Amino acid sequence: MAYAIGVLVLVVGILVSIALHEVGHMVPAKRFGVRVSQYMVGFGPTLWSRTRGETEYGVKAIPLGGYVRLIGMYPTPDAVGNPPVRGFFSRMAADAREASAEEIRPGEDHRAFYRLSTPKKLVVMLGGPVMNLLIAVVLLAVLFVGIGTQTASTTLASVSQCVLPAGSTATECSASDPEAPGAAAGLRPGDTVVEYDGAPVESWAQLSGMIRGTGEEAVPVVVERDGERVTLSVTPVVAERPVTDDDGQPVLDDAGDPVTAEVGFLGVSPGTELQRQPASEVVSVTADAVWQTGRAVVTLPANLVDVARSVTGGEERDASGVLGPVGVARLAGDVASSDAPGVGVVDRVSAMLGLLASLNIALFVFNLVPLVPLDGGHVAAALWEGLKRQVARLRNLPRPRPADAARLQPLALGVFVLLGGMGLLLAYADIVSPVSLG
Repeated sequence: MAYAIGVLVLVVGILVSIALHEVGHMVPAKRFGVRVSQYMVGFGPTLWSRTRGETEYGVKAIPLGGYVRLIGMYPTPDAVGNPPVRGFFSRMAADAREASAEEIRPGEDHRAFYRLSTPKKLVVMLGGPVMNLLIAVVLLAVLFVGIGTQTASTTLASVSQCVLPAGSTATECSASDPEAPGAAAGLRPGDTVVEYDGAPVESWAQLSGMIRGTGEEAVPVVVERDGERVTLSVTPVVAERPVTDDDGQPVLDDAGDPVTAEVGFLGVSPGTELQRQPASEVVSVTADAVWQTGRAVVTLPANLVDVARSVTGGEERDASGVLGPVGVARLAGDVASSDAPGVGVVDRVSAMLGLLASLNIALFVFNLVPLVPLDGGHVAAALWEGLKRQVARLRNLPRPRPADAARLQPLALGVFVLLGGMGLLLAYADIVSPVSLG
């Protein structure tokens, strides 16, 4: 049941994101006077619709997208000089112009989308992706500022009984292993370190730095135990331990091996606790997620080749590679039904919020790709039209005709076929060669 609920939450979240994406297009279009004849969530047969004013609002059977129909999306044949029809591709463009022109009511040519200025076109076309970015920011704000994230705390989760060599896989101490300083000093799991060597301790990162920077000398440590403060004396040993970065991840050398250094060592590990983050953290996390998603989009062709190889039995599928809709749904189900120790309702909610935020960032970045029928393709066409107008103005030439965006119809068809093929490949791979989420 929990698995199904997770998948349902994901589907509803995606549909809401798509619906708001289309609102991002529709609202500025209406504000600029463009007639919007349809606002639909989904594709295929209409399940429900209702007309309010001059717009039909509805839900369709296939929940894989949505659209708003902006009247006069393409310039009329007269507006672009009635170009001759020669060949299949020019016929596609001509058909698109004629279909767009038929939607324009008599006397409403001024309300056609193609009549908008370049800045207004950009606002309309960027409204959808920006809406997805805003959704992601809100979800991440709820996650980081409202709920908080699991952060290493100054409460000890474990205290080692001995000092094991760096990289050791042993799980038990042997008679030859020296006793760990923390255990020797009387530190216990559950102790909260409040002072170290006379300095107040505010975070695990601070405490870890103090311990690693201490040599083999006795220092006082104050811990809170069962509501009382207890003062102990610890003498760290200098041991070879992995070097970590600011995020606590091991630093690797050119060969991919962990970099080690001689540092102070107590043999204690931190517990974790939910800590609310400042709003600035949302900005940095969002910016990093956008950057990483952009890199993923650039490398998408190579990733799809790897996926194809995995389903043909040539290679094992990369666990960090791209997922299709089935894989994302499986991830949502696994998150909701996880029975791992220590995973509670808050952890599941946080994971779902993070997943939905990631999907909205993916929608934001992917829709900016400058290829029609994606929003970025229409943005590119509007920028090209604006550039031609500015050049004509600077050279004192007559205002050029509107950019004939209908000529991009063959490209739009090709991109649509590629996206469909990509979706089918990923769906098939998610079924026959699923990514291990355990």
